[in-house]
Amino acid sequence: MALFSMHHFAYAGPNLHCESVDLAAVVQLYGTPTYVYSAATMAGHYNRLVSGLGGLDAHICYAIKANSNIAVLRHFANLGAGFDLVSGGELRRVLAAGVDVTRSVFAGVGKSEAEIRLALETRIHAFHVESEPELIRINHVAGKLGVKAPIAFRVNPDVDAGTHAKITTGKAANKFGIPLDKAGAAYAAAAKCPNIAIRGVQMHIGSQLTSIAPFVEAVKKLAPLAATLKQRHNIEYFSIGGGIGIVYKDALASGPRDWWTSQPEDTRPITPETYGAALAPLLKPLGLKILIEPGRFLVGNAGVLLSQVEYLKRGQGKNFLVLDAAMNDLVRPAMYDSFHQIVPLRRDTTRPAITADIVGPVCETGDCFARDRDIQQLSEGEHVAIMSAGAYGCTMASRYNSRCLPAEVLVHGAAFDLIKTRENFASQIAGENIPAFLK
Repeated sequence: MALFSMHHFAYAGPNLHCESVDLAAVVQLYGTPTYVYSAATMAGHYNRLVSGLGGLDAHICYAIKANSNIAVLRHFANLGAGFDLVSGGELRRVLAAGVDVTRSVFAGVGKSEAEIRLALETRIHAFHVESEPELIRINHVAGKLGVKAPIAFRVNPDVDAGTHAKITTGKAANKFGIPLDKAGAAYAAAAKCPNIAIRGVQMHIGSQLTSIAPFVEAVKKLAPLAATLKQRHNIEYFSIGGGIGIVYKDALASGPRDWWTSQPEDTRPITPETYGAALAPLLKPLGLKILIEPGRFLVGNAGVLLSQVEYLKRGQGKNFLVLDAAMNDLVRPAMYDSFHQIVPLRRDTTRPAITADIVGPVCETGDCFARDRDIQQLSEGEHVAIMSAGAYGCTMASRYNSRCLPAEVLVHGAAFDLIKTRENFASQIAGENIPAFLK
């Protein structure tokens, strides 16, 4: 396998393919905007992560918030994954995928009584508890059900992940977890709760980390606590969270291996191999099961958003390539100022390049996927792929401007199938009602 294999999207002749499927065929059958996912890319990243952690008793819990389509969940379950859940809705999605939740964990700072009850009734592996008030609530609900609730505290190591401010979670100023110096007292309190079973300890310091150093710092901070908890409370596992970053720029480079080796050594993206090599020596002496909760790493480069060009608008000193996809379909550029490579579905090297803002039709200046981007000149009715859109794309989509939610397609080799039908207007307003006093 290549040293750094990002995905299975590549040009075959002039046409962009996902695995063995010409993406033009997907557009012809299902239209746009449409998300397309590569099953082989997901499996490849999952298996490489398992291999990279080969020296550990490790279990992967896929973070559903990155991409929650039930076909994606079933795919990861078939590969052997459990799940990292942050809501009752995500738990129900796992069940809808035909998978039990006994190998999954439930995180999040605001678990409701109804969510806790559902998780206990479906035999969640453990709650990742974010506060002592939450512990009290879980103990109360478990008592009413006559069961013991398995828990691990999320401990905040106060480590700067060096990522975007909106997705860092391991600093003392963030809302997540309990402070490291309060952890001992929190576990002592949990031990006195009659309906609580202490099972582990957890951390998660942020998303889209591109350096291994914050992971190492956080594990070094929490490893002594994990060892103490094993001795005092006989914990079974240490969850080190997720957060491994992916490549967004040059995601469709000429060759993944060549791209990776061409980067300066200190700025190369984290790979499963470098991740495992750095953390295994710190974790193995603990003698605990290690949980890891990746999301973006498994699905980010596995997806693209297909879109049609509506207009090439030539303004004064500025070109605008107007797409039928918008910020409601993929909000990351508007919300995080994130970069996504954008490429034509049909590449034509004889055409001149233009510099343009690539925008959507939503009535917001922020509805912009790229500014002053060089791209092959395209005309009305042609199509583009927005790369690396498999994570936090469709899961964050909205109906802003009364736009219908996009379709989703899964590719497996030469086969592809619709895994979510494009929403229509009737289903969009199905839950709305005009009251009698307005008629």
